[in-house]
Amino acid sequence: MSDNTAYDSFFALHHGLPRQGPGSDATTRRLLALCGPLPERPRVLDLGCGPGRSALVLAAAGAEVTAVDLHEPFLAELRESATARGLDGSIRTLRADMGALPFPDGSFDLVWAESSVFVLGFDRALAEWRRLLAPGGTLVLTECLWTSEEPAAEARAFWDEHYPLRSLAANTAAAVGAGYHVLGTLLQPESDWAEYYGPLEAHADAADLSRPGMAEAVAGARAESALRRAHGSDFGYAGFVLRPADPRWRTRPETAEDASAVRPLVAAAFGSDAEADLVDALRRDPDAWLPGLSYVAEAPDGSVAAHALITRCRVDGVPAAALAPVSVAPAHQRTGAGQAVVRAVLDAARLSGEPLVLVLGHPEYYPRFGFVRASEYGIRPGFEVPDEAMMALVLDGSVPVPPGTIAYPAAFGV
Repeated sequence: MSDNTAYDSFFALHHGLPRQGPGSDATTRRLLALCGPLPERPRVLDLGCGPGRSALVLAAAGAEVTAVDLHEPFLAELRESATARGLDGSIRTLRADMGALPFPDGSFDLVWAESSVFVLGFDRALAEWRRLLAPGGTLVLTECLWTSEEPAAEARAFWDEHYPLRSLAANTAAAVGAGYHVLGTLLQPESDWAEYYGPLEAHADAADLSRPGMAEAVAGARAESALRRAHGSDFGYAGFVLRPADPRWRTRPETAEDASAVRPLVAAAFGSDAEADLVDALRRDPDAWLPGLSYVAEAPDGSVAAHALITRCRVDGVPAAALAPVSVAPAHQRTGAGQAVVRAVLDAARLSGEPLVLVLGHPEYYPRFGFVRASEYGIRPGFEVPDEAMMALVLDGSVPVPPGTIAYPAAFGV
């Protein structure tokens, strides 16, 4: 069978499917929500859009979407759907290779790729698509990955042959290593797979197997679907919502040599020694201190411009993490240094396996990092504070969030 025959039969089988990979409108909306505040009419580049389910959801949410795919019939399906929904003025289609995109740097507020990053590979996509983002822009990808530490031999053999998988943690570390902050991750529900395989299996049942190459295409689809039914607990799809780190600020873990600079910075930021004494006391408490979760941001001259600390707390006895204090040198306040160091220490907490971070802080500041009211999870401090000021950020959605009362380290004095 020639390559052209295989190509034609594959796309003949897939034409008319609502989507070309696991997903749902609900997942697209959840990923969009993780992006945080966006411009009123965000410019979105949807790569490997297929028939455009994601593009339609994004356009309906107010975005101006440029939808890219190499397969023109998919783009034609999208244009027809957009017109039917009255969204043709918000969606532009372009036949192009996602590995050789014609757009100038900084052209988009969102670069979006659901079920398509495998064409380039996760790491190459991180490297090549970053330039397309405007300042403050966000990259959203979904990627197939291992969800078991010891997948079945059949599942491993299949994916090692077709597209070697990594774990959620490994992909997260790759994103941080490539210079991104992780705004959120989302393990997609099993229903997202049903939205893909259900219609695909119906197409396979109705396919004309006498057509050249169709029997092979159907066999491939059925084998993949059967693998999912047999070993679905071993692999899954997850979304990654990523933002390039601010290049103005180098962030890194605190070193022993930094302590002498951090103390006066914290005191100057708060106008007293109380918070500086708190940081010193937390350093001396082995039950509170979490190695690698005291972070600094460097100014261009190499001095410490900002500091953020995460230490151990507990919610009804269950380990959690507390973000406090966050300090920015007066000369660098309102410059982005604080946001840079907070995002960096949250990335470090995510990579170290912390599932939950709590913060008592300004309700107009911390939601930009994804924090929500802790009371939404049934979490409250053991003292009176405004409900909106006590906030929580779930870093690992696979770990149940413990409800209850927060117990801070003794150094906090509460």
